[in-house]
Amino acid sequence: MLTGKIRNQIDQVWEMFWTGGVSNPIAVIEQISFLLFIRRLDELQRTAERRSQATGLALDNPTFGPDEQALRWNNFKDKDPDQMLEIVRDKVFPKIKTLHDQGSFAEHMKDAIFGVPSAKLLDQVVQLLSAINMDDKDTKGDLYEYLLSKLQQSGVNGQFRTPRNLIQMMVELMQPKPGDTICDPSSGTCGFLMATAEYINQHHPKELTRPEHRTHYNSNLFTGFDFDTHMLRIGAMNMMLHGIEQPRIEYRDSLAEVHDGEEAITEAYSLILANPPFKGSVNVDNISPDLLKALGKVKPTKPSSEAVDKNGKKKKRPTEKSELLFLALIMRQLKIGGRSAVIVPDGVLFGSTKAHKEIRQKLIEEQKLDAVISMPSGVFKPYAGVSTAILVFTKTNSGGTDKVWFYDMQADGYSLDDKRTPLVKEGEAVTHSLDNIPDILARWDNLADEHTHARTEQSFMVDKEAIVSNGYDLSLNRYKEVIYTEIDYDAPKVIMERIKILQTAMDKGLSELEGVLE
Repeated sequence: MLTGKIRNQIDQVWEMFWTGGVSNPIAVIEQISFLLFIRRLDELQRTAERRSQATGLALDNPTFGPDEQALRWNNFKDKDPDQMLEIVRDKVFPKIKTLHDQGSFAEHMKDAIFGVPSAKLLDQVVQLLSAINMDDKDTKGDLYEYLLSKLQQSGVNGQFRTPRNLIQMMVELMQPKPGDTICDPSSGTCGFLMATAEYINQHHPKELTRPEHRTHYNSNLFTGFDFDTHMLRIGAMNMMLHGIEQPRIEYRDSLAEVHDGEEAITEAYSLILANPPFKGSVNVDNISPDLLKALGKVKPTKPSSEAVDKNGKKKKRPTEKSELLFLALIMRQLKIGGRSAVIVPDGVLFGSTKAHKEIRQKLIEEQKLDAVISMPSGVFKPYAGVSTAILVFTKTNSGGTDKVWFYDMQADGYSLDDKRTPLVKEGEAVTHSLDNIPDILARWDNLADEHTHARTEQSFMVDKEAIVSNGYDLSLNRYKEVIYTEIDYDAPKVIMERIKILQTAMDKGLSELEGVLE
């Protein structure tokens, strides 16, 4: 757990980046990530050197050779700031861009740019990181989480950080196990993967002591894809600092048509957790044909250069909503029997276009839709005010939807304005009116009891037949019943008489007050 002193130091460093001209929060985190990686390389080599001394075996392929000792963290961290900047900028940073065999983070360093604006700032960041005990993965993980909490703006592709409480809720709904293969096709900072790792560590510690499970945990259990190289580096560092040695954090445009011998990922994962971008649309020319097919569409045969109208003008190419495409992608990537919890905008639930109806029909008829958890519109503020929901489903490719569980979440423990202030103070008991998440998890664990709930309650079951008859509409308001209480009011004349009595009393009071003032 971070101390107040460390938090204050991070805040000071953050402020110095901003005053130094680095105003993009992603860029700030990225620069700190570079320095964390440089320190880690030195620590790994020191561990290898101690092992070599203890065993008498030669040091195999050291990162820093005999003529590169000045580039190691412990050797430059106490240098004069100007000299330190010269070493890191001109020697260390170019070197780490070539270390493609040093894990997932190093793989994405090819186009990285060193952007610490001053020697003073570099010295301050290096001293801060040097003072933190990096042997404790909880401390360095908390450090990075605190940095990520400062992401206060949306990315250009509709990316933003999913609130941690929602991530944890979705992970607990899915209850991942050490034998799972888990993917986030729009991984960003890898929040879902990190929360999954924490859940497995907490609930399955004994299984992780088995060599085969530990190997799977460090290499094949977690997969994340993104097409933003900045986010790939941040996500890979997040995983690394939380003790996951070789996660698959890869560059991939998940929705794009595959080229150059690359194969589409099909039935590869047993669990997918995601909050895909839902801002804007994707040109059909860039979409994988099988994803379009899942939406009931066919990819145009003519290339865009040949698509012209009768007047010879270039036609505007059709587009598809990214959130619908990601749902189709998740259905393709899941193994048979695999599960998913995915956040979607409310438009997915009731949209009337052919693509909207087609994807909902596939969820109901071809897969097993388990739950629709409707969330209040403020949960993603300040990034967006759009209403969203969580879809929980199991891939069967043979149907299986019988009843769908609906839950009307009204509070998540934080204010629903731009500040998102915690409503429950540390040490205080959580009440249902302030946070519905404990209730959601409790009811999910006892779904058999939900069959008795009326549609007037906060959660209830809806038969598949009712959903089909409503055109596969999945919006909660379509099925929730509202009880209206009739209120009897007095006749207008009676109300007027009361107003006259009150007015007389006020006049009398004013007269008495005037008498006192005289």
